Amino acid sequence: MDIKKIVLRHIKLPLTVPFRTHQGTITDRSLIIVEAHDAEGWCGYGEVTAFSEPFYTYETTSTAWEILINFIIPQTPFGELEHPSDLSKNFQSVKGHPMAKAGLEGAIWDLFSKKQNVSLRELIGGTSETVRAGAVLSLSDSLEEDVKGLKDSGYQRYKLKVNLGQEEELIKKVQKVDADLPIMIDANGMYSKDDIPHLIELDQYGLMMIEQPFQAGDFYLHRKLQKQLKTPICLDESVMSFHDAKQALELESCKVINVKISRVGGLSEAIKIHDYCLEKGIPVWCGGMVESGISKAHNLALASLPNFTIPGDLSSSSRYFEKDIIKPEIEVVNGMIKVPDQPGIGVEVDEGYLKEVTLDVHQVHVYG
Repeated sequence: MDIKKIVLRHIKLPLTVPFRTHQGTITDRSLIIVEAHDAEGWCGYGEVTAFSEPFYTYETTSTAWEILINFIIPQTPFGELEHPSDLSKNFQSVKGHPMAKAGLEGAIWDLFSKKQNVSLRELIGGTSETVRAGAVLSLSDSLEEDVKGLKDSGYQRYKLKVNLGQEEELIKKVQKVDADLPIMIDANGMYSKDDIPHLIELDQYGLMMIEQPFQAGDFYLHRKLQKQLKTPICLDESVMSFHDAKQALELESCKVINVKISRVGGLSEAIKIHDYCLEKGIPVWCGGMVESGISKAHNLALASLPNFTIPGDLSSSSRYFEKDIIKPEIEVVNGMIKVPDQPGIGVEVDEGYLKEVTLDVHQVHVYG
């Protein structure tokens, strides 16, 4: 692929409003943008979506920065790459750190599809030209007002971040706006086995799903709950790889899987999970990480694959940011988002604004 330079940019984007979960609150979004430059002047963009603190997984922007600079980039034989999926074999020499890996692989996927003069959607076999938008609602004092605004924009799925013991209150607030809105709740692993009777009581609300009720990696408790629960369980943090997805389905620990490119280590692994779930008749949806338009564009391409039948965490740029680093920004129109159809991820990076929000830059020149 004749890659000559990798550039890392640590950026910080201010949020329009704080994003709150039971794990904490963020007021701005720290991210790493990865650029892959080739000898012909093409540039591919990827994004590391780890948070600045390790509340979601052990990865942070700081750990990803160091791992990329000291291990992943130096150990990658860029001159031997013929296809972005080749990276997954090289990544095996670095254990863990899937978000760091996903950021680099994303830049290579974008670069490769630009050089092929095809959209990323077309390159990976996506079939949908538009995808349904879904909203994530953080813990907020203005929940009903937020839901009304999202409903007016046509959002087709509502994910509620919840606190233990406040689930019913939050669900009823949303149903007060519209009793027919498709609602799911996201626990981010906060429940224990003692909460199983409480979770079973939530069956009465007809939720789309309960996402990640127990801690990551606990397939046993998820299996135990799913056998007693009519509401589908969806796994998020528990599925860090194709192996985890296969294990979850073999153990019948869930009925739905949330696929996040960054969480599973890149688009190649995400596609493998999609294909396996399609074969097994298990629906998937595309998760989000309060990310910039670069990552959203990658997500839209992924969500165009046929088994992404549930609206994902796919929203407009303005949902979180006053200004995104892409142009034009991603928009929701009547509850739908158009999947970019230009070469690569199909969006233009606003290089001026990208430089404005950049905190640090690291460049690596590739030889051979």
